Amino acid sequence: MNALLEMNDVHASYGQAQALFGMGFDVREGEVVTLLGRNGMGRSTTIKCLFGMLAPSSGSIRLAGKTLAGMPSHGIARLGLGLVPEGRQVFPDLSVEENLVATARAPRHGNANLQAWDLARVYAFFPRLKQRRNNYGWQLSGGEQQMLAIGRALMTNPCLLVLDEATEGLAPIIRQEIWAALAALKKEGLSQIVIDKNVGALMKFADRHFVMEKGRVVWQGGSDQLRAEPAIVQQYMGVA
Repeated sequence: MNALLEMNDVHASYGQAQALFGMGFDVREGEVVTLLGRNGMGRSTTIKCLFGMLAPSSGSIRLAGKTLAGMPSHGIARLGLGLVPEGRQVFPDLSVEENLVATARAPRHGNANLQAWDLARVYAFFPRLKQRRNNYGWQLSGGEQQMLAIGRALMTNPCLLVLDEATEGLAPIIRQEIWAALAALKKEGLSQIVIDKNVGALMKFADRHFVMEKGRVVWQGGSDQLRAEPAIVQQYMGVA
């Protein structure tokens, strides 16, 4: 199966401090992959490179066969990359509905298998957002803000959804809702890259995992393989 997204041998730095050392991974159509590792190992830097927020010094990134190098972030988003950023970053002084329509656009990625997202569909997917549609971003709970951040990304009609720290800081019951939502999106065929510390939850629905250490992939495999190698989780993530 051809890759939807390919990152090959990417090096990237913040000034004199190098953060990625030959980073490489891929995502296939309809697949959910994870980037795992401790904080500071290059996961968020990888996302910045994907979205044009940090220019790699070498290597290549391609989405559906198109090279992303040198493209502005808004151009990359138009190709079908949708971001749910770390910390949610909803617009605090806009209402829920204004947040959702602010970046909305029709599908442009050419994947006819994905059903288009609009306001009605997001409200059906997250009924709580419909109930709170006239509330401002700052008036929402952390869980509601995360639903809004996901809904806002879906309104861009992506072919690949990227979630940086998908459930960070959320109550357990809200985490379950978010995991259920991501599993439902996978069932519909939406490709995803998920970063999160909850390895157990990720193994239940992700297809492949890429474990990072010091800016490169040191292990990759499916959920069954990762489950069979608990030492990998302990060594590179420091959790049981």
